[in-house]
Amino acid sequence: MKTASIKSEVDSLFPSSRLDRRGFIVTALGAGFAVAVQPSAAQSPVKTPADGLTTGQITVPVADGEMVAFRAMPAGKTNVPVVLVVSEIFGVHEYIADVCLRLAKEGYMAIAPELFARYGDPRKIANVADIMSGVIAKVPDAGVMADFDACVAWASKNGGDASKLAITGFCWGGRQTWLYAAHNPAVKAGVAWYGRLDGEVNDRTPKYPLDIAAQLKVPVLGLYGGADQGIPLDDVEAMREAVKKGGSKSELHVYPGAPHAFHADYRPTFKKDAAEDGWKRLLVWLKTHGL
Repeated sequence: MKTASIKSEVDSLFPSSRLDRRGFIVTALGAGFAVAVQPSAAQSPVKTPADGLTTGQITVPVADGEMVAFRAMPAGKTNVPVVLVVSEIFGVHEYIADVCLRLAKEGYMAIAPELFARYGDPRKIANVADIMSGVIAKVPDAGVMADFDACVAWASKNGGDASKLAITGFCWGGRQTWLYAAHNPAVKAGVAWYGRLDGEVNDRTPKYPLDIAAQLKVPVLGLYGGADQGIPLDDVEAMREAVKKGGSKSELHVYPGAPHAFHADYRPTFKKDAAEDGWKRLLVWLKTHGL
């Protein structure tokens, strides 16, 4: 009965995995940027040197197999604080890996799981609409939370100090940052970069950050663009009031004139001043909360 119960739970979280429990669609992380968001010749994405770091792909045991992820941490160190890094809809490509390197340079174990691995590889899809309908629309929030939990368990066995846990994410990953902070009270701090705060609910995305704001206890720093066409400032203000009312020490900061994805240094939306200030705020936020 126990085996049947576990099987039923896995099926409910990851229905597409019923076809093949021996592996995921994505079993390896490639180099370079996602096809849909290649940098232009005028852009110079940050390239953080990996000297002094242990980096590369890892496999994380999860309920229905093994999930690939990118890991970076100080070489030769153990019991280092852990930061989960959550990608945009484009998956774990070069930009997300470099964010992990930047955090590792600051003394953290950074883990970026390929959360879409069961449903497709958005890094290889050229059309954003196809990424949304063919991959992202299939991903259940409950499964994402379980995958984060698995990453924390892996970290605790491989040199990370899971008692010092943080999470940061971008766009789609920003929304998941808020949700995981509500899901796991062991998280010490979160930083959500322009994650959606409200939207249409369904069986896979039953709640948004505004729905959990009043119950949120983990301090989350939300970084938003004043010119973001997809996230109304009214939502940002509503979230600010909701977390305050709920007693959370979370904060939301808005960069006037900054668009969505202002931290993405490989995209035309990149705004250097806002990105650099946001990164400084992230580091201070983590240190302020004991990480």
